Amino acid sequence: MNDIKDLYKRFELGNQTWLDYEKLLKLDDEELEPILHLAYKIKKKKIGNVLKIYIPNKRFPAISITGSECSLHCEHCNKKYLDDMKPILNNSELKSYLLELSKNGGIGILLSGGCLPDGSVPLLNFLDTIREVKKKTNLIINAHTGLLSEETAKQLALAGVDIVSFDVTVDKDIINDIFHLNKDIDDYKKAISILQKYGINIIPHICIGLFYGKIHKELETIKFLKESGLNPSLIVLIALIPPNKSENKFLRPQPSDIAKIIATTRFIYPDADISLGCMRPRGKVKLEIEKYAIKAGINRIEIPSKNTLKWVKKKDPEVVFNFFSACCAIPDKFEKYAKSKDSDLKNYKI
Repeated sequence: MNDIKDLYKRFELGNQTWLDYEKLLKLDDEELEPILHLAYKIKKKKIGNVLKIYIPNKRFPAISITGSECSLHCEHCNKKYLDDMKPILNNSELKSYLLELSKNGGIGILLSGGCLPDGSVPLLNFLDTIREVKKKTNLIINAHTGLLSEETAKQLALAGVDIVSFDVTVDKDIINDIFHLNKDIDDYKKAISILQKYGINIIPHICIGLFYGKIHKELETIKFLKESGLNPSLIVLIALIPPNKSENKFLRPQPSDIAKIIATTRFIYPDADISLGCMRPRGKVKLEIEKYAIKAGINRIEIPSKNTLKWVKKKDPEVVFNFFSACCAIPDKFEKYAKSKDSDLKNYKI
């Protein structure tokens, strides 16, 4: 018990070490509660008492420039996430779609797609069109790049892509066994370095429990981010949804384990926006995950349950909800363009 009190005291004083974060990840649910309470207090002190809520409806669609095709067949996805994206396979269709989107009150897009065998999303041939559209509209362009070449990074910058949502990991087991990539940690470090070189705004995404539903090397990934010089103003945390079709057995990440990684991120990045992204388990556990995440110090959440928002108001009546019709990876400077209309919020009246 004294060890737990000493651990809490170090976190309270801001004297925690990386070893203390390892200890945090081993706490049981009862021991974890005061640590989460402290993370929530830090969020309120540093960020304020606003919870930003993101609802990427038809005004901020996700586009796949490969349709339903992907070469990797990742264990956790196997192309299923591409099914929810609008397939646009050529430049003329992309241009007309984006111009029409802008004309009809669109806010932006997630430009994504499946990967080639080298782990890259083949965006390069579409970036001249993006550059042209950016000159004609105020659409926010958020790109998924995967592992990219220097030429792609250069053209992303020239095209005026606003942000790159980059899935960060320094877990070789995930790279090889989950992503089926013949790559290593240095390839991920190189990709981030290339994006930094061209001044592209990187929004790191970390998937909790991606190693078969277990906490594995998420802490090492956060440590890498801290030591990379990236200094992100926004970090998106997502959580594994166990696949229905896989030869390997996946567990569902425990809500308390998700909270441990969120709280760790909040302690390490007290001034950053931290979001619980859209990829996370649904069903009965959805509400529990969202509650834990809020207690652990997030200040953004994508597509929360209405019941979660009711719980937040009961827990802390002074919380202010700000709604945005965009993905949760957009930086603060774009929020004035992304505010939700009343018609976007019919499912969120409390």
